[in-house]
Amino acid sequence: MLNENNKFIKYNNIEIIEGNTNSSIAKLTITQNSYNPYNIVHGGLIFSLGDTVMGVTCRATGRKAVTLDANINFLHQGTGKYLIAKSELLKSGKTTCVLKANIYNDKEELIAVMNATYFFLN
Repeated sequence: MLNENNKFIKYNNIEIIEGNTNSSIAKLTITQNSYNPYNIVHGGLIFSLGDTVMGVTCRATGRKAVTLDANINFLHQGTGKYLIAKSELLKSGKTTCVLKANIYNDKEELIAVMNATYFFLN
C-alpha cells in the first residue's frame, strides 16, 4: 500500500520490500536522475532512503510519526544498480522512538549509516 500511495517514494524509485515494527527494508533503484554532478548518487537521495525506511518501521507500529532529528555518515560513494536500506528500532517510548539504518550498494558494501529520532503524532 505504501509503495502505491506515496508519490515521493514512487518519484524517487524507492520500493518498500519489508516493513514491521522492529525492522524494515527498502530498495532504491538508481537512475540517471539519482546522480549528483559527479555521477554518484546524490547524498540527499541516500538520506531520503534512510529516512523512509526508518519511517516505515515507525509507521508499522500503527502510529503516525515524523522525523524529529536525524544524522548520516557517508562511508562510500553511492554507485551501482540499486541501494538497499535496512532499519532497526532501537527504542520506542511514549512520544518518541529511536532507530538506525544501514544503507548498502548492490555489492553489499556499507555506504552510509543513519540514526534518527521520530516523534509520534498520536
